[in-house]
Amino acid sequence: MPVVGKSVPRKDAWDKVQGKARYVDDYSFSDILYATTVRSELAYARLNGIDTARALSMPGVKAVLTHVDVQGKNAVPLVFEDEPFLAQDYLRFHGEPVALVIAESYEEALAAAALVKVDAEPLKPVLSIREAIAENAPKIYKDDNCFSRYNIKKGDAETAMKKARHIFEREYETPYQEHAYLETNGVIAVPGLEDSMAVYGTMQCPFYVHDAVAQAIGIDRNKVRIVQTTTGGGFGGKEDFPSVVAGQAAIAAKLTGRPVKLVYKREEDIIASSKRHPGLIKMKIGTDERGKIVAAIIDYYIDGGAYSTLTPIVLWRGTVHALGPYECQDILIKSYGVATNKVPCGAYRGFGSPQVIFAGESIIDEIADELKIDPLEIRRLNGYKVGSSTATSQIIDQSCGLMETIDRAAAKADWKSKWQAPSSKKGSTRTGLGISTVYYGVGLGAGGKHLDRVATSMTIMKDGSVHCAIGNVEMGQGARTVLAQIAADALGASYEMVNVVETDTALVPDSGPTVASRTTFMSGNSLMIAAAELRPRLLHVAKDMLGETRDEDVELIDGWAFSKRNANGQRIHFKELAQKLYAYRLMPSAFGWYIAPDSSYDKDTGQGNAYFVYSYCTNIAEVEVDMETGEFQVKRITCAHDMGKAINPQQVEGQIEGGTLQGMGYATMEEIRHDANGKMLNNAFATYILPTTEDTPVIDPIIVEHAYDRGPYGAKGFGEVPLMGIAPAIANAVYNATGKRIRILPIKPEKILGLE
Repeated sequence: MPVVGKSVPRKDAWDKVQGKARYVDDYSFSDILYATTVRSELAYARLNGIDTARALSMPGVKAVLTHVDVQGKNAVPLVFEDEPFLAQDYLRFHGEPVALVIAESYEEALAAAALVKVDAEPLKPVLSIREAIAENAPKIYKDDNCFSRYNIKKGDAETAMKKARHIFEREYETPYQEHAYLETNGVIAVPGLEDSMAVYGTMQCPFYVHDAVAQAIGIDRNKVRIVQTTTGGGFGGKEDFPSVVAGQAAIAAKLTGRPVKLVYKREEDIIASSKRHPGLIKMKIGTDERGKIVAAIIDYYIDGGAYSTLTPIVLWRGTVHALGPYECQDILIKSYGVATNKVPCGAYRGFGSPQVIFAGESIIDEIADELKIDPLEIRRLNGYKVGSSTATSQIIDQSCGLMETIDRAAAKADWKSKWQAPSSKKGSTRTGLGISTVYYGVGLGAGGKHLDRVATSMTIMKDGSVHCAIGNVEMGQGARTVLAQIAADALGASYEMVNVVETDTALVPDSGPTVASRTTFMSGNSLMIAAAELRPRLLHVAKDMLGETRDEDVELIDGWAFSKRNANGQRIHFKELAQKLYAYRLMPSAFGWYIAPDSSYDKDTGQGNAYFVYSYCTNIAEVEVDMETGEFQVKRITCAHDMGKAINPQQVEGQIEGGTLQGMGYATMEEIRHDANGKMLNNAFATYILPTTEDTPVIDPIIVEHAYDRGPYGAKGFGEVPLMGIAPAIANAVYNATGKRIRILPIKPEKILGLE
């Protein structure tokens, strides 16, 4: 493979370095209008009326739109359709959109928005998971404040727990996390001929946006086109939320008949956009005398906020992964996605797993500590191997590199010589070592398999260049580069001649969302299908040009065709092949349509093959703690990942480094605060604290390759995994240094000192 497995340069790097890449706010259209949003100042209230008269009288204002102006259905189409594009009847969280002000300039729209008066009757809000599940809680969603719930029942956990030699019971809590992508949410909606609507924007799921725009303005989908512009990061935050923004802009563009730009400032983006769900996890684990897990009972709660958005799907993934990569025959997991009067929560890198991983990897360390077992060895004892049975009774039949990730991370971090029990630590400055292991189901799994398909088109141009349109998006993760590598080797073209363009719903059918670490696997496979259709046509042409009698006597590699029987003879360049292909009038394009391998899930018992394959990881964190002040530094994190095959090793290492730092932020400093009335207090980067270059530890990425036989060149997926196990590794390291167990994130000096 001339290209796959090599660290070739990124396709988009040079344009981004030079500032040539065009983000949505760089675009403009003639006669464009600007929109801004009027938002609720209350967390929960009955909406009685909206006075727009003063705003409408302001200079430059063209319209002030409320829910009565929604031409289609006032509901964002996600799992449930409970969230309106513009508030109607009730205000359910501080920052909920109530009205849109449309003006000739952003400044005029902003000034007028301050004059819109919202008449609302305040109601008592529900502001936490514990409030929402309390017996006397106000009912803000149906009769139990629960968006969704799941059960996993394997064996008889209650009976097995009674027989366990040791029983460990703990509670853990995790906070919100803000995506902090470099580019905020934004779109431009452009009305066109024949009642059509085009939307350009920053997003990671154009087909979700396609559905939302059609529904918001009440037109057929063949009249809607969504074009993804260069996207400055997503991390899950641009999965669900751009549907809201695009729907609103399209409503305004349809009513005014002019292009409308709606781009958020940072403070608005933080207050309004979806977040990682806060979690409450109750763990009860039974073991034998050796530390082997014999029973597990887990209750998992997530705070979905005011509307369901993706809560049912986030909850499902977290439920499946709640015990972690550990064998156990008797398991009972119950999970609940609850409603509160706060910002709706949606997708975030890891998608419901980091919360339960923090709990599971913390309690496995607590078990090891109480039983006087090396934390690394207890993971070896219980961890998955080929032949293991998961919580859903799925047998791991291949591509399981968990044990190798443990071995290689331990060797690199020098675990054997560095790790010491907390009781042996002395002095005012102490160091600690902590470990976590992770498994992650690739793709949408059984819970979303109706969406797990993808399309690509591949066209050979007359000059030998190759044009690929894909259904998954590039949002900074390097998808265009990796997919170009796969396409080049599958077709026999050179990497330089392959171009993968940004996603446009007019070019390919609905390919589902760009989430769940599915892009390399799904789009990679669909490109290979298209290449498999085109390649025989090229070989047929090359056979004639090389004077061979059979197509199978010709090889095509890295942009050159040559005879297998005479490899040192004549070589034909790909450009010449392409020209002859057109001269022969052979079809120069092909379509790839790939459906994910099957998965299954019984709704009553939670049993089945939840995902078609899993990726694995081991993280080892090293910290230094000042015992007098509680201040600590993360000095080094070693991360070993099994992703099947590293298509581009440099990009794999970059993902590990970026995800690790993001996970460190989640562990040590990131949190969103609300006041007693539900108002968000820190919706700016001055007050929402993020790790910077100064905080970055030494990160040692390790690539482990256990190929998956259905993946493109053996690849699985792993983009989310680097973040997922960092928080417990750091928490375990802090405990190892100090003897202080932190069960509520983030880890702060005050907690280490016992002051909070």
